[in-house]
Amino acid sequence: MPDPRSDRFVRSHLKTRHLVLLVELGRHGSILHAAQAANLTQPAASKLLGELEHALNVQLFERLPRGVVPTWYGEVMIRRASAALAEMDAAHQEVMELLSGLSGRVSLGTVLTPSAGLVTDAVKLLKRRNARLQVAITVDTSKVLAERLRAGELDLVIGRILDTALTAELNFEPLTDEPHSVIAGAGHPLAGRTDLQLADLSREGWVLPPAGSILRDRLTALFLSQGLEPPSETVETLALPVVTNLLSGSRMVAALPEELVRPYLDAGLLVVLPYDLGLRMDLYGIVTRRQHQLSPGAEAMLSTLREVAAMRYPARS
Repeated sequence: MPDPRSDRFVRSHLKTRHLVLLVELGRHGSILHAAQAANLTQPAASKLLGELEHALNVQLFERLPRGVVPTWYGEVMIRRASAALAEMDAAHQEVMELLSGLSGRVSLGTVLTPSAGLVTDAVKLLKRRNARLQVAITVDTSKVLAERLRAGELDLVIGRILDTALTAELNFEPLTDEPHSVIAGAGHPLAGRTDLQLADLSREGWVLPPAGSILRDRLTALFLSQGLEPPSETVETLALPVVTNLLSGSRMVAALPEELVRPYLDAGLLVVLPYDLGLRMDLYGIVTRRQHQLSPGAEAMLSTLREVAAMRYPARS
């Protein structure tokens, strides 16, 4: 049965400094360093932590000789404290926006493919309508973006929800999937082959996304399912300019959506090799937090993304 002390404490005594201390303890793993970052003395930080643990009746951190490590309860509190502080920052920003017209800052996370089309088109349209609105764009994997969204570091994400346990916290609006082709630099020796096989591609150098990504896992499974070792000569990156420059003038290949590199294909800088990988990624979409009110700027970004998505992917509108 929940301890009524914790309810009374949270409602009446939990202060911003408790939240700040939790976040800093999670960052630094040291009461001394967390206290310095939170502008507290070490005794004051220890007292605040003790108050939290007493009120909640759980141990939030394990005390070790060289610092502290959050328990499972501590991990929950750190994440919630981070989100609460982000909400307070967002509240201040929203008030300022209402006072001065639509301005402020929107933090958008996106996986690679929509970053080069959907997101850029939406941001250009948004800026034409709201020139003073600042937009920060982060490109990363869905897993990283979802964690940053949960922590309140991002307002919304274009990506996937890979952990079904997060569906209680996050909303998902599907947009489209990603058929992948084998992309290479113009003049690649395999471009003219009519009998190209996966075994031929396994001997080439590959530009791959980081280990643990959906595409990386599915490419590995594809090679193994045909009795082939995954490529050993690889470069890992999510940065599109790096990918395209690596492909140009080399024998390296990459599995990419043609939409992502369409300008390079149209300019004759890259080519699609004649082999069907048969790979389609899961649907990506717009991800937001449940029970969270977006700021006016973030609402404008969301509305613009939906508008542009309806034009780019009419079959799903």
